[in-house]
Amino acid sequence: MADKVIAMQSVRKRYQEFPVLDIPALELSRGIYWLKGENGAGKTTTMKVLAGLLPFQGEILLNGAVNSRSQPVQYRRLINYAEAEPLYPAYLTGKDLLELYFRTKGGDRQPVLEMLAQMGVDNFVNNPVSSYSSGMLKKLSLLLAFVGNPSVILLDEPLITIDTKTVAQLYAFIRDSYATGVTFIITSHQPLDGAQLSVAGTLTIENKNLILN
Repeated sequence: MADKVIAMQSVRKRYQEFPVLDIPALELSRGIYWLKGENGAGKTTTMKVLAGLLPFQGEILLNGAVNSRSQPVQYRRLINYAEAEPLYPAYLTGKDLLELYFRTKGGDRQPVLEMLAQMGVDNFVNNPVSSYSSGMLKKLSLLLAFVGNPSVILLDEPLITIDTKTVAQLYAFIRDSYATGVTFIITSHQPLDGAQLSVAGTLTIENKNLILN
């Protein structure tokens, strides 16, 4: 496949003895993908495996060269993940988390700071996250997903708990990042807006396998 970004080979994940993922082989070229599946099908597990946050059997290669298992630090610098329901240590501020991400992920700060202002995160970024509403936490999580120089950004249910204005801004951020070469995998129970995003394909979890349609 041209411009292969992600290659999964014999990827299996179990919780104790219960299999939740069994992906013999899958390759994705650069693009924006909608990941679909019923509740409990394994969408979030798939995202966390791709993000390098869960142990698994098999191999995932990024950009044809970086192995998630043998090169975990390099791999995690190139793939960012925003959780559906983010949780952070209560005593940290949003600014603390941003600084941590800037130090570990690198990249140009200015575009992220511009996003911060556009999303209104600057109004609460200096406050402890314990004071944040679910919408504020979601905005911070989405902002952190764009820090650094990622090849892939994983967004788990990014459209929930945010207002209509922020949804429109998020679509714009995705389009701008995609134009610079970033691949996106997005889970969403509601259809992605085809007028806002050019979706390369749909990823569906069927019988624990990940299928590209």
